Amino acid sequence: MPRSRINGNFIDKTSSIVANILLRIIPTTSGEKEAFTYYRDGMSAQSEGNYAEALQNYYEATRPEIDPYDRSYILYNIGLIHTSNGEHTKALEYYFRALERNPFLPQAFNNMAVICHYRGEQAIRQGDSEIAEAWSDQAAEYWKQAIALTPGNYIEAQNWLKITRRFD
Repeated sequence: MPRSRINGNFIDKTSSIVANILLRIIPTTSGEKEAFTYYRDGMSAQSEGNYAEALQNYYEATRPEIDPYDRSYILYNIGLIHTSNGEHTKALEYYFRALERNPFLPQAFNNMAVICHYRGEQAIRQGDSEIAEAWSDQAAEYWKQAIALTPGNYIEAQNWLKITRRFD
């Protein structure tokens, strides 16, 4: 049974009803409708912390989804789950794939920067300053791209860039 039919709270049920009505009245292909249904179910599962179910729905949503913009958000959400699961290499791969389809996702750049910064911090703890510097430089580049897309956001990243003298 689709997740949209088993959600118990009023807001989820109302959102599902509205989404189903929109799917019927907006001219979309059956593939787009199928992709949206899987995406919506994936978001619902993800919000409840059911990451395995969310991933399954997102992977299913990528099958019929051909629009690069919509596909970028599916791939981004897959990256979020891999980040939450500590699978940073996989997460980076999905963020890259999302950005290939939609280069205007500052949140993907930010998340990539956070992973690189984390890896830099790990390298510092392991005493490898050269690797730490490389990861930090990469984090800086991703944060600069995120900030360029949304200048008022990522204030902590902007401060880090200034403190570390990486801000142009």
